[in-house]
Amino acid sequence: MNAMTRREMLKWSAMFAGTLTVGSIVRAADEKPLKLLFYTKSSGFEHSVIAQKGDKLGYAQQILTDLAQPKGYEIACSKDGSLFTPEKLAEFDGFIFFTQGDLSVPGLDKQPPMTADGKQALLDAVAGGKGFVGLHCASDTFHSKGDKIDPYIQMLGGEFITHGAQQDSTIHIVDPKFPGVPDKDFTLKEEWYSLKNFAPDLHVIYMQQTQGMKGDMYQRPAYPSTWAKMHGKGKVFYTSLAHREETWKNPLFTDLLMGGINWAMGKTTADIPANLEK
Repeated sequence: MNAMTRREMLKWSAMFAGTLTVGSIVRAADEKPLKLLFYTKSSGFEHSVIAQKGDKLGYAQQILTDLAQPKGYEIACSKDGSLFTPEKLAEFDGFIFFTQGDLSVPGLDKQPPMTADGKQALLDAVAGGKGFVGLHCASDTFHSKGDKIDPYIQMLGGEFITHGAQQDSTIHIVDPKFPGVPDKDFTLKEEWYSLKNFAPDLHVIYMQQTQGMKGDMYQRPAYPSTWAKMHGKGKVFYTSLAHREETWKNPLFTDLLMGGINWAMGKTTADIPANLEK
């Protein structure tokens, strides 16, 4: 009798454990995806990878959607600046910018501009804890005037100066432990940005190696090209990569992109001490 009782107890324990496992799987499957706004307004030059024909997604929008959806993200692609109100931004868990120019004017794409209040709503949303990912020309957005660094640039952590001809260049990896980063330096053909106005609290992930590069804008010491930082409670990630269609197909970029998104959205962790001075 005692032996039977023990067997029954083991049987019911196994069944109970199995029920817990199934329940956990169901809860994971029902978990609501994180909603991200992929904002691609161009007030001046529009990059080909984010150009759209009608309602069809552009090249980068489609790739990002395909990459992110299986990872638990819902991607909303838009060029509409009227989305930037506290109420509408509250619907999103984070933001990805592939933008260019002064977003407060209609610009060449004729999409509704972002108001000054809308810009502040974005900065407040990130400072309040929402994630932000900037790609390529996100640093060519809301430029500073004179010595006064624009608040958006302060949030992002760096600002576009200019670029030369597309060419092969080597990226030096400063932090191989950051999510999505390979374990050794690599060479890639890209449109490389020369950057300035780096925030003092940057955690530099990639350095742009300038030795042997063609163009006056690259005749300078190596400088940061990919980084992470905090803006208030919000996590900010930026990389100068993403100009070429070939880059959007390359795991060197797509792994970094998803690593940056996952970190900014709190799905992964990383130590990001300020290392700009080093």
